[in-house]
Amino acid sequence: MAEKAQYEELARSLSAVGVVKRDMERIMPPDCPGGSAGVLTLLGRHGDMRMSRLAELLAVDMSVTSRHVAHVAGRGWIERLPDPADKRSRILRLTPEGRARLDELYRATTQLLADRLGDWSDDEVGQLIQLLNRLRESFGDCRTGPRITHTAPVAAPAAPVTAPAAPVTAPVAPVAEEISTEVTPRNTTSNTSGNTPRTPA
Repeated sequence: MAEKAQYEELARSLSAVGVVKRDMERIMPPDCPGGSAGVLTLLGRHGDMRMSRLAELLAVDMSVTSRHVAHVAGRGWIERLPDPADKRSRILRLTPEGRARLDELYRATTQLLADRLGDWSDDEVGQLIQLLNRLRESFGDCRTGPRITHTAPVAAPAAPVTAPAAPVTAPVAPVAEEISTEVTPRNTTSNTSGNTPRTPA
């Protein structure tokens, strides 16, 4: 087990990740802020899902999720289909336009990481990805599971904060999924959605 001093240094280093987040936020298009990009990213990564599942993955209240969904649906990026198993629910699905928008986000985040991490070796980038994924798993992040195969170009490395720079082997989701400043944390003491507080899966 690591020494206390190491954990203290880790805490200081993690606080500095805010610099990375701010750079990622700056590249979000005006019509697709962080929360909306997070919706597209999760649907692209996990496939069709109910609103309740999306709220769980975003770790926000249903009211906040509904606002983000309304934004992307209003732009034709997702469609809300009747749920065959529950007529009161809707299934959210990316449209071709939404997939194209998501591809743009992939390219933008990929290029930013390629620019910032251009002096990193492939091994260093790979180690960073593995360690960040392990960190997320240790904190019970439900978004660390298998991904849906994405069609985004991979000429330039694609990814979020957990992703590559220089030569890369596979695309990763836009960072908005991780750093949205619009998404407010779910209140676990007063859950208005009727769902239990999110349990990562």
